[in-house]
Amino acid sequence: MRPIALVSLALAFLLALPTAAAAAEPRVKLGYGRLVTNDYIGDGHDRWRTGSVATSRVWGPEWDGALPDGIGQLLELRVNAQIIAPQDLNAPAPGDRPYAGSIAVGLHTHYAALGNEVSLGGDLVFTGPQTGLDGFQSFIHDNFNGQGVGAGVRGAQIGNHVYPTAVAEVGRTILLGGAALRPFAEARAGAETLMRIGADFTFGGVLTGALLVRDPVTGQRYRTAGSNLPGYAFVVGADTAYVEDSAYLPSSRGYSLSDSRNRVRAGVHYGADAGHRAFYGLTWLDREFKGQKESQIVGSVRLHIKF
Repeated sequence: MRPIALVSLALAFLLALPTAAAAAEPRVKLGYGRLVTNDYIGDGHDRWRTGSVATSRVWGPEWDGALPDGIGQLLELRVNAQIIAPQDLNAPAPGDRPYAGSIAVGLHTHYAALGNEVSLGGDLVFTGPQTGLDGFQSFIHDNFNGQGVGAGVRGAQIGNHVYPTAVAEVGRTILLGGAALRPFAEARAGAETLMRIGADFTFGGVLTGALLVRDPVTGQRYRTAGSNLPGYAFVVGADTAYVEDSAYLPSSRGYSLSDSRNRVRAGVHYGADAGHRAFYGLTWLDREFKGQKESQIVGSVRLHIKF
């Protein structure tokens, strides 16, 4: 099925969700999650996949630690914003990637099917100066003695556009004593069209019964509902993707995508008796295009203080 057909199918599905779930038990707000990622808190640089924020709000039946069987019963409102930049914000090297600001707003559903955990939905991805992210980055850098976004870089950035994007993930959790292995497969069609396979490994009980959502940049999974248990959980994961096309690296500008896009990640979740929660993780991101000189490491953090 062609990407545009996948997008149309996903959007039609989203429009039908309120009707399909009308007979289900009433939804309540189950929780929220967020994850902030930045290159500077990883390898100390400010380049390429330089910064992003992922946040989710989740509604559904009363949460008992397991996904509902009915499609459309549990809904997630997802917002992602990211800044993608060349290595030098004022005088990028020839062939370095163009600057891109991106904001995605989407609706997704999570449910169980045949022993699998399924996430399905769609986003509207806005790119270009209309996002205001180039100005936001310059404002932040100007106030912290950083390098602002140069006029030439702004002028050559990815332009204004809206990309309907379908997203689907299927995973299965395999319990291994006090640990869990979760292989998964993901497909995206829209702003970036790709197929991805990978696995995540978790050791520690603090995430037991939690609903986790995957950050699109790093693949790190962040908590949105459940799991107020104290303690630690250590996570590692890896995945590889074949990318058919990317609005951020357009072939019309002469960019050639890497043969594969690989990620390796690790992190630790912490929960306190008082309800405070924290996460810190590192993710190695492989080169995404054939002109990229090296890979990078980004850091991700989430802090929740309960008053």
